[in-house]
Amino acid sequence: MSDTAGAPSVQPRGRGALGPGTGSSASGRGRARRRRRRWAHGTALAVTAVLVAAAGAGWAVYMKLEGNITPDEAAAAELARFEEERPTSLVKDARNILLIGSDSRSGDENRRYGPDPGTERSDTVILLHLSAGRRSATAVSVPRDLMVNVPGCLRPDGSRSEPMFTMFNSAFEVGGSACTIRTVEKLTDIRVDHHVVVDFDGFKDMVDAVDGVDVCLREPIADEAAELTLPAGRVTLNGEQALGYVRARKSLGDGSDTSRMERQQRFLGALVNKVRGDDVLLNPVKLYPVLDAATSSLTTDPELASLRGLYELVRGLREIPTEGVQFLTVPREPYAGNVNRDQLAQPAAEKLFERLRRDAPVTVDTDGDEKATEKESGKPSDGASPAPTFSGNTAAEDACA
Repeated sequence: MSDTAGAPSVQPRGRGALGPGTGSSASGRGRARRRRRRWAHGTALAVTAVLVAAAGAGWAVYMKLEGNITPDEAAAAELARFEEERPTSLVKDARNILLIGSDSRSGDENRRYGPDPGTERSDTVILLHLSAGRRSATAVSVPRDLMVNVPGCLRPDGSRSEPMFTMFNSAFEVGGSACTIRTVEKLTDIRVDHHVVVDFDGFKDMVDAVDGVDVCLREPIADEAAELTLPAGRVTLNGEQALGYVRARKSLGDGSDTSRMERQQRFLGALVNKVRGDDVLLNPVKLYPVLDAATSSLTTDPELASLRGLYELVRGLREIPTEGVQFLTVPREPYAGNVNRDQLAQPAAEKLFERLRRDAPVTVDTDGDEKATEKESGKPSDGASPAPTFSGNTAAEDACA
């Protein structure tokens, strides 16, 4: 018998060989491949663990932000009760959002601005129109001293008020956001699709979350009532200073609500610029505190009371240029019965409301007199009626320029 009889045949020593050799020895490429496989497997497990942890953290963050928002269920129920009398939307995808700044003194932070009477009025109300396709955003301030017809509304105690002709900001005191929305809809015949309520403390938190907002002051400010002392020139306002700045009346401008509304509009334009200029929307580290502050301060209609709802609303706003973000005040004039109150200036007010209803472009004159209500923008060459131009400003303006 040969010495090789019954012995297994020897496979060539090469790639994939089973016998000892370069390709499969404990010290060759085979061991290197096994190390690489173990390393890859371990890395995959580590990456998976990181992703799971990140997803868990992300979910926790999402749930925290989601839980911050307060849904205004009472307003939704009240508006549903009067659905048949509310205006219908004329343009698909255009949206009208009523922004309400509450002067509530409830809570430890808000109480420092005065005693809590147990009621609240709308310190600021802005009707924000987002055009279909999100080509522009037009913010229209409604004066709180505007004389309007306030419908009968549900009071906090469950009783109902009688319809009355009174100042606009009384609507919020009588029946909260639902009463304010119904008053605006009766005044303008514009459907309010969503609403947002923010209080003093929430406003301050928003400004602090973006590390302050720049404004330009023509003169120094020393307003004891507003607790505001500022030098002239470009100044970065923190939340507390910003609140005093937008609410001050006696020491800034002519002391009127008209001057105060213009100041609020310019401040909001500066806030838009700050958010966009600092790439806040693209930087999670910067975005989180802004979202946390914003959602913590919001009471919204139930449809908006979620991150998804807010995202669906604002996702198209990133493409609107700053010059397309416009601010103006509803055309008004002194009320015949009391020069310290306002009334709508017609036909300018109806022209504005009609354009918003139809989602027609609204043009603002940034160089005009702040008290002007409307003027013709020039007769078109085709002989059509000239489009009205309203005094206002845009987010593209630099007050210090």
